Amino acid sequence: MKTMTSRKSLWVLLFIAIFWVSFTVFRNPSKIWVHFKFPVSFSHQNLVTTSSCPTVPLNLPVAPKGTELRVREVLEKLDKQIPPRPFAHLNTTTSATHSTATILNPRDTHCMGEKLDVLLEARDHLGRRKEYGGDFLRARMSSPALKAGASGKVTDFNNGTYLVSFTLFWEGPVSLSILLMHPSEGVSALWRARKQGYDRIIFTGWYVNGTSQVHTECALVLNSSVELCRYLDAQYQETFYCVKPPNVPCAALSHMKSKNKEVSYLRQQERSLFERSNIGVEIMGKSNVISVSKCNKEAVPAKERCKLGKASAIPSGHVWKNTWIPASCSLAPIKMKDCLRGKFIHLMGDSTIRQWMEYFKSSINTLRSVDLHETGKLQHQLAVDLDENINIQWKKHGYPFIGSFVYSVKEMEYIARIIDRTGGEKNTVIVISLGQHFRPFPIDLFIRRALNVHKALQRLLLRSPDTMVVLKTENVREMSSDVERLGDFHGYTQYLALKDIFQDLNVGVIDAWDMTIAYGTNDVHPPQHVVGSQINIFLNYIC
Repeated sequence: MKTMTSRKSLWVLLFIAIFWVSFTVFRNPSKIWVHFKFPVSFSHQNLVTTSSCPTVPLNLPVAPKGTELRVREVLEKLDKQIPPRPFAHLNTTTSATHSTATILNPRDTHCMGEKLDVLLEARDHLGRRKEYGGDFLRARMSSPALKAGASGKVTDFNNGTYLVSFTLFWEGPVSLSILLMHPSEGVSALWRARKQGYDRIIFTGWYVNGTSQVHTECALVLNSSVELCRYLDAQYQETFYCVKPPNVPCAALSHMKSKNKEVSYLRQQERSLFERSNIGVEIMGKSNVISVSKCNKEAVPAKERCKLGKASAIPSGHVWKNTWIPASCSLAPIKMKDCLRGKFIHLMGDSTIRQWMEYFKSSINTLRSVDLHETGKLQHQLAVDLDENINIQWKKHGYPFIGSFVYSVKEMEYIARIIDRTGGEKNTVIVISLGQHFRPFPIDLFIRRALNVHKALQRLLLRSPDTMVVLKTENVREMSSDVERLGDFHGYTQYLALKDIFQDLNVGVIDAWDMTIAYGTNDVHPPQHVVGSQINIFLNYIC
C-alpha cells in the first residue's frame, strides 16, 4: 500500500512540474530561453540561431567527411591547372604586344565548317620566349555586320605555346581575336590571393529593436571576441555570423546590405598587372581578318533536337543574326506560352537568373505579378497565369549575397533546402544559377555550396525522376570590374568546378559563359536578345 501511495505521489509531483514549466513558457516564453539556452529554430529556414562569446575566431563549420574529400579533389584539379609562377618584374611577364599569333595553313579563302588553328607563342616584355604556360586567354571570332560570333578553344601546352582553334561556322569576312586577359604571373597571384581572406566584402545586418533599427557587422567568418549571433543550417553546414546587438535577440535580424572593404591580398608589385590597360589586350594584331566561303561542300547532316543531359561541344555554338545556334544539337521554334502551360518554374540564384523572370513577364502579357508584401529589387517574385496554370517564381540564393542596396533576409534560404522541400513532378522545372556573388571569397565556399545543391538534386531526382532541372553557368562580366573581387578569372575557375561537380547528373546545362563570350557582351547583365537566346535553349529542354 505504501508503495502504491509513493508512486501516486511521484505522478502528482511530475504532473505539477510539467504544468509549472508549461505555464511558465506560455506566460513568458523568453524565460525558458534565458534559463535553458535552447537554440531557436525557424521553420522557414531550418536555421539554428544562437549567440555566443567566442574566445577564438569563428570559422566556417566543418562539412561531412565525404564532402570535404570532394572539395579537396575539385581544388586539387584546379591547382594543377594554376601552378605558382614567379613574379620578379613586369618585364618578365607575358606581353600581348611581343607575343606572336600565326595562322596555320593560311589560305586566301577558308571553307565554312572547317577548323582554323592559330599557334600562339608567348613572349615577355623584353621579347624573350616564355617557357611555361598558364596565361588566361580569351579567343573569339566575329562578323559584326552579320551580328555573328563564336568563342575559340584554347589548348595550353604548358611551355609558352598555345593552340587556339576556331570552327568556321558562317561565311563572309571573319575577324579573329585572342585577348590576353591576364599573364600567368597575374593568374598565379589572383589564385593565391583568393585563398587568403573572407573580408573583401563588409556585410551590415539590420536588426529590429521595437520601432527602431540597429546595424551591426556580419560576415561568413568573423574574427571577434564579442558576442556573436550564429545562423547555422546544420544539415548543410552553411553558416553566417553577425555581431550581436546589445539587448536585441539574434532572431530580430531582418535586412542586409554590403560594401567593398579596402583590403587586398595582392602584393604591391602584383597590382600593376591588373591596371585596366593590362587587361584584355589584343594579341592577334591587324592581320586578323580571314575570308570564309561555302566551298560547295556537301550539306551538313541534320542534328538531333537539344535535350536534357546532352553534353555540349567546345565551343557550344555560335551567334548568327543575334540568334544562338548550338553546335551539337538543334533548336526548334517554340511558343513560350504553350510550352509553359501547366508548369511551375522555380528560378533560383542571382540577378542574372532574375533577368529571366523579367523576360517572361515582358513576353507573356497574361502573366500577373503576385504581391508577396516584400520590398526592393531583390524581393521574392511570383508571377502567375491562372487561365493557363503557369507559375513562375524567382528566389535569391542564401548568403553570401552582395549589393549596396538593402534586401530582406526574413525569407532567405539556401538553394539546397528549397530543393529538398520541393515535391517535384513532370511539370516542375528548377533553374539554378550560382557564381557571381561567390567570386570575392575563397573558392572552397563555392565548391561546398555547389556540392550541397548537387546532393539535393540527387535526392530530388530519386524521389521525382520526372522533374526537369536546368543549370545556367555564369555570364562573363565587365572588364572594368574589380579584378581581385569580381574578375572573370574567378568566374572561370567556378565554371570549371561547376562542370566537374554536375557532370554525372541528368540536367540541362545552358553554357552562358560560352554564350556571352560569343556575343561579346562583357556585361554581367547582358541585353535582352542574349537573355532570350538562353531562354530559347531552356524552352527546348523542357518542351
